[in-house]
Amino acid sequence: MSPKRPSDLQFALDLDTDSPDTSAPEQSEPQTLLGDSEAMMGLLAQWRGNDWLQPLDVEFARFLRQSSTEQGEPLDPIVILLAALVSHQVGRGHVCIDLHALLSAPRSTLALPPEDGHRTDGAEACLMPEDILSELSVETCMAALNGSSTVSNGSLTTPLILSGTKLYLRRLWRCEQQIAEGINARLSAPTELTEVNSEPARMLATTLSRLFRQNPDGGVDYQKLACALAARNRFAVITGGPGTGKTTTVVKLLAALQAIAGARVNNGQARRVFRIRLAAPTGKAAARLNESISKAVEELPWDELSGSLQKDDIPTRVTTLHRLLGSRPDSRRFRHDRENPLIADILVIDEASMVDVDMMASVFDALPEHAQLILLGDKDQLASVDAGAVLGELCQRAFEGHYSAETAQWLREVTGYELPEDLQQGDGRGLDQAVAMLRRSYRFEENSGIKALADAVNNSALSDDLLHKCRDKSFNDLAWPGPDTPVKLPADLQQLIANHAVTGSPECFQNAGKDRQVRGTEVRPPVGYGHYLQLMNDHNLNARNPRSDWDQLARQVLEAFADFQILCAVRQGPWGVDGLNELVVEHFSGKGLIRTGEGPWYNGRPVMVTGNDYNLGLMNGDVGITFRVPWGEDAKPMPMVAFPASDGSGEIRWISSSRLQQFETVFAMTVHKSQGSEFTHTCLVLPDRLSPVMTRELVYTGITRAKHWFSLITGDPRVLRDSVQQRVVRASGLAGLLGQD
Repeated sequence: MSPKRPSDLQFALDLDTDSPDTSAPEQSEPQTLLGDSEAMMGLLAQWRGNDWLQPLDVEFARFLRQSSTEQGEPLDPIVILLAALVSHQVGRGHVCIDLHALLSAPRSTLALPPEDGHRTDGAEACLMPEDILSELSVETCMAALNGSSTVSNGSLTTPLILSGTKLYLRRLWRCEQQIAEGINARLSAPTELTEVNSEPARMLATTLSRLFRQNPDGGVDYQKLACALAARNRFAVITGGPGTGKTTTVVKLLAALQAIAGARVNNGQARRVFRIRLAAPTGKAAARLNESISKAVEELPWDELSGSLQKDDIPTRVTTLHRLLGSRPDSRRFRHDRENPLIADILVIDEASMVDVDMMASVFDALPEHAQLILLGDKDQLASVDAGAVLGELCQRAFEGHYSAETAQWLREVTGYELPEDLQQGDGRGLDQAVAMLRRSYRFEENSGIKALADAVNNSALSDDLLHKCRDKSFNDLAWPGPDTPVKLPADLQQLIANHAVTGSPECFQNAGKDRQVRGTEVRPPVGYGHYLQLMNDHNLNARNPRSDWDQLARQVLEAFADFQILCAVRQGPWGVDGLNELVVEHFSGKGLIRTGEGPWYNGRPVMVTGNDYNLGLMNGDVGITFRVPWGEDAKPMPMVAFPASDGSGEIRWISSSRLQQFETVFAMTVHKSQGSEFTHTCLVLPDRLSPVMTRELVYTGITRAKHWFSLITGDPRVLRDSVQQRVVRASGLAGLLGQD
């Protein structure tokens, strides 16, 4: 499913875009096109016909040209071109287009033509974007933009905004402004904890000492430091890789804040309690946070905390951002906004790397001015599918710390820890003092191959020695079958997907052996999809069994399905989602575990919801399993899809397959779709050639979806190295607005 295309212009939904004129215009020199708006529109139409641009890109440029003409002001062809290109860039996840980057490296900046683009008949001599852009300078572009009534610096309501050398669609420019205003306002407002000698600060120090025991290795406890920093600021970010304890940290933070609030009871007044809301971008991420929050709350040392603190003071119910803000069907607007703000004193958002600039702006719009906002996430993961990389921009200085001497002194007094000198810099800025990075993983053992590979990818340090260890099975939690030469995909996947029993570990995990313990937790050997399909086929439930029995079976099957997941870098082709889904179905059909003769809704079909459905209460990313259940009047099996409730309650929701509107089979899913999820055993499949979507962030995200086992399959062993050398760099101006540039 294509990502939504942010646009200020609802007219785009009503334009006739079904029958574009894709005939090739007469070949013109670039200088001729830059002086003829009709010829420029013809070239854009041709690029659209070649699948280089989307219909909305061309129609946006056409609308601006038509509006200008109607006002007696012909639109400069340069503005027409740049309007189409900025729309194109928004569709690729950028918030704006930087003229310097565009003109210095047009092909890499625009990724035009795309790898899957084509040329229409008779268009072999089609001009490329760089052919046109090579004739322009930044000064020429800015002169054309500044001379157009469709462009302003934001002081006027125009479709395009030029800020410095960055060109925006107005809506996204305003989103950045809202985010920066919301953050800066909170950072500049002192809290009751700012003064280290105040009673609240002293109580914070006492509470943190009870929540955090002294590190046995004597090192700095970065979770405790993160708690202190986040408590001190009305806006805070806690970032860290998998297993660094982000959830544990935020639960202790909320306990500390509630303990401080509850301690101030004057003149017989009721105990003060902060109103806390918890949210995540997707239903899947919300359900996982719900489970981990509930566990972390139970593990708090309640007997040692303030006597007024109660378990109910820390909520465990997590909702999606869409539900929190109150989505309105067929509208970008939410029920909660500046005129109808949320009732909340503290808002925590998990998996913040998935939140795009549009949604983050809506959060700030709906948040009361006094409310504290805490973002959790891994700064190194993939950014949101839609425009922006908000968390990445907020955390781009997190590794170096950049803490001021005043912050270091405050932390020393409150936590008892001395900040390492390399995290203290004199150039520390306001946002730096509110960003905390967790630097120790508690999930993986020191000799974990998953951890070693993820760290190497993240640091672009894939040494020959590490790759050799991955190849020769030196790690008992990582396997890379057939990496030395291009491999045949079905043969390598077969041993991973074909296990029919939980004890049937693939041969590639030669050192895995029996069940093992990871930090005191029993971990089963790696399994494939055969395990959950065996459960689907071995049960003896029938029409006489109550619904509770079917619910229990569905819970077992959903848990077993989450033990293994194939992740893909691309969607199309034999190495992509489409090809691998077909491969898995074909394999298990041959084994008799899938009966495709039952129709498309066969028993065991896993599906992922690809769009929010508020009528059904399903969110984009929710995963369910198809059961053919004998619940009809004649007990004839009917296809129903079992979804886990998104509130972490463990309840099962049964949805008729006929009611699902947006979904896809999900034996294989893209890495993007896997964000917010974890799987016992993850298999990442990289194709046999490099593409622009294969980046360091994508590979890192794929690896870190694995909790205990990771398999890597590559069509060409060089693809892994080459992918890690590519980065996700999204054009934006948010960092500059926050003083981070």
